[in-house]
Amino acid sequence: MKAFLMFEKTNFSMQQKLAWNEEALIQDLELNTLFNGMAQGDDFIFEVAKKAVLSGVYNDVNTILYRQNTLRDSLNNASIIKKMYKISVEAIKSNNKSYLSEFSLVYPTTTLQNAVGVMQLFVKFLQQLRTIADNHSDNFHSEGFTMLFAMLKKELDDEFFTRVKNHLQELKLENGILLSAELGKGNKGKHWILHRFKAKRECWFRRLFPKKSSSYTFSIYHKDDRGMRILSDLKGEGVNLVANALAQSADHIHSFFTMLQTELAFYMGCLNLHEQLTQMGEPTSFPSPLAKEQHKHSFEELYDACLALTLKQKTVGNTTNVDDKTLVLITGANKGGKTTYLRSIGLSQLMMQCGMFVPAETFEANLCDSLITHFKREEDITMKSGKLDEELSRMNDIINHLTPNSIVLFNESFAATNEREGSEIARQIVNALLEKRIRVYFVTHLYDFANSIYVRKLPNVISLRAVRQNDTSRTFRLEEAEPQETSYGEDLYDKIFLIN
Repeated sequence: MKAFLMFEKTNFSMQQKLAWNEEALIQDLELNTLFNGMAQGDDFIFEVAKKAVLSGVYNDVNTILYRQNTLRDSLNNASIIKKMYKISVEAIKSNNKSYLSEFSLVYPTTTLQNAVGVMQLFVKFLQQLRTIADNHSDNFHSEGFTMLFAMLKKELDDEFFTRVKNHLQELKLENGILLSAELGKGNKGKHWILHRFKAKRECWFRRLFPKKSSSYTFSIYHKDDRGMRILSDLKGEGVNLVANALAQSADHIHSFFTMLQTELAFYMGCLNLHEQLTQMGEPTSFPSPLAKEQHKHSFEELYDACLALTLKQKTVGNTTNVDDKTLVLITGANKGGKTTYLRSIGLSQLMMQCGMFVPAETFEANLCDSLITHFKREEDITMKSGKLDEELSRMNDIINHLTPNSIVLFNESFAATNEREGSEIARQIVNALLEKRIRVYFVTHLYDFANSIYVRKLPNVISLRAVRQNDTSRTFRLEEAEPQETSYGEDLYDKIFLIN
């Protein structure tokens, strides 16, 4: 049995290949805030969310749209998704509590008893899933859930449950066991077979005057420990194949519940996140993913979901159209929202590519092969290298992993040296990236660099500036404007040190 809620023809694996720069993405985009918001204390959902988001760069448009449709169903039937997730969790927990121990593996009869108990628990949970499929499948329209419910109805019909319950009752061996075997070398038994056996109910007269048996029988004295062990070994030989088969069936169903829990965990995370953002009054929407070569990127009221989760309140969004632009220069006042804007760009790209909704009223963008961040870091406390050396070393790693459809986010990079040198480094790196049509978002205070790009009036470049009003307040919005020589650092100085 398969779920197919994440991919059309395969299962989602916790061994998914992640982005090569996963640690940098987590740090620079503050992704742990997103994962915690999705998990709401559930460690398993946290891990699934992390795997799904950081492997999203390898998804194609069809996979993204497939998950979007599944997520729409989940949002429209949230209570059912939560119930199904709870069923899968409880099924796995019940199995872990009663599953086969190393001791039981030595004794086939114990293996059989444990497997019967596990299967009886699984049947209960499978029946709950079947009931959900019967009662609620008409409310789901995505291909993923439609296939899942159809499979549950087909594979878990009434006849299946009746047959399984009868088999499990027989395998309790409450009426004794009937075995057959052949003699092998040394008169040892081989080709053991466990037969279906039902004790006959006889009247009192026949029990008093039984017919002479046509077979030989023997009894073991109750204090004969060695005889009892030999009899137990013979019984084990007979039930070994059945015990292993039933244990494998239990493993198969356990794998199904594990797979179902894993794939539902992603949608549970989306439900948790959507609920929190909606309560804050923040907009969400399903993005329009486009092919990598289209170079489209436009959005309305895009905001940083991680900032909203941290502040627990509605934040300021931005509206931008950078279709066919390969360089977005971002300058302006300190504490004006530039880094927040940059994080919202990276976060929304990852959320779109893993099949989630995005934190915006509308969003359209082409896919990328790799999302790369180059944010400023704190000073190296080990003093093994200077800040500029560290920045250049990271830049070298980035270059080694660049692909034609990468997106690179720079945040105040190369500012660890003087204005002239930092500007020259930034200029050469950006020009090389633009030649390869790699999309670049660059937040910078290096006026020489920003202005030298701006004055060229290149058609593939747009300059955005954080808005500072006349009273020095920030709106945290960005607008298209030329770079300025100042970042208004004195505003912060006055705010901190001004003495009335």
